[in-house]
Amino acid sequence: MTMDRYVITGKQRLEGRVRTSGAKNAALPLIAAAILAEGKIVLQGVPLLTDIVYMTEVLRKLGCQTEFEDNNLIIDSTTLHESTIDEELMRKMRASNLILGPMIARNGRVKISRPGGCAIGTRPMDQHIKGLKELGVTIHEKHGYIEAIAEKLRGNEVYLDIPSVGATENIMMAAVLAQGTTTVRNAAREPEIVDLQNLLNKMGAKVRGAGTHVIKIEGVKELRGTEHSVIPDRIEAGTHLIAAVMTGGDITVENVIPEHISPVIAKLRQGGAEVIPNSDSVRVKHKGRFKALDIKTLAYPGFPTDMQPQFMALLAIAEGTSIITETIFENRFQHVAELTRMGAKITIEGRAAVICGVPKLEGAFVEATDLRAGAALFLSALAAEEGTVLEKVDHIDRGYENLEEKYRALGAKLQRVVKQP
Repeated sequence: MTMDRYVITGKQRLEGRVRTSGAKNAALPLIAAAILAEGKIVLQGVPLLTDIVYMTEVLRKLGCQTEFEDNNLIIDSTTLHESTIDEELMRKMRASNLILGPMIARNGRVKISRPGGCAIGTRPMDQHIKGLKELGVTIHEKHGYIEAIAEKLRGNEVYLDIPSVGATENIMMAAVLAQGTTTVRNAAREPEIVDLQNLLNKMGAKVRGAGTHVIKIEGVKELRGTEHSVIPDRIEAGTHLIAAVMTGGDITVENVIPEHISPVIAKLRQGGAEVIPNSDSVRVKHKGRFKALDIKTLAYPGFPTDMQPQFMALLAIAEGTSIITETIFENRFQHVAELTRMGAKITIEGRAAVICGVPKLEGAFVEATDLRAGAALFLSALAAEEGTVLEKVDHIDRGYENLEEKYRALGAKLQRVVKQP
């Protein structure tokens, strides 16, 4: 597989307006939830990203019909007839495990291989499996496959050892068609889970409590088709805000829910940036040098791990010494070696990174190792002296829609070089 590269000219002040796409991490469970409907689900504002393409392919392999046009995805699952997903497709993306819950609820059985995805650390399936077993699912694991069978799903009390987003979503989707009431305790609280609750309820489910640590699901007999708009991508929005600060610019980010990025806004203000939120947009202006910060990643509503690499890029050129503590993923400092090539001074001590701010970063040949690391290097290249060649940008495509077009419109000078196979 060949990977494209970006050639980026640094030191361009970015200004203007940029629109955030729909949230990938909200769209993926919504697509999985479409399996539950007796009828068509129309999702509006779905970003055209590789992970979304893979997820729709998973549904097609199961027999669903999908149609994607102008960020609208239409899914008809009435033709669903398959219950096994091949290993090759599962390995391409982590979120393909989200079909477990809805497939068991709809079909009574499903067989998947253990999923793949980003190389930022282990993301175990144990909480998913434990929760589904509580609802009466029998699970067999062998030869790297997970086979789940349920004669009848029954509501139950489910306690998650850690507030796993994927496990919370899978259990919600299984429980909506179960007999009786399910209570999920220590549930994840992310906005994407609230978005899933909103879609399920439009389909006729009875779910309440998403956004808190306790979610109650009253089982219903069937779910119908409906329409739903995907929430904006809070990580993409946060990335644009950092671009404004790193280039000494002035950017208004549109289609954003400011409340979803409040930890990011708080940290930008703490470092000296001017942040002006409105009902559905946020403007960031910055002059002079950003100040050092201490950051600790936490589950929502704490500081998001998906913004950690981008903030590290910013703190690499901040005044003073910053410390970032990563509590979510054990392998999420892969961007450090690449930032160091650009002149950053960063040392890793266990789960903490100590960043001594330098006046400027220098252009270099660097490589994206994963999605958010790629975003951090993209931001660094925009701010660096001279030009940067950023390799393996296909990683970035997994989470950012139309990145080149959006940044060219803000004044960035970059081009994508498509590698020939």
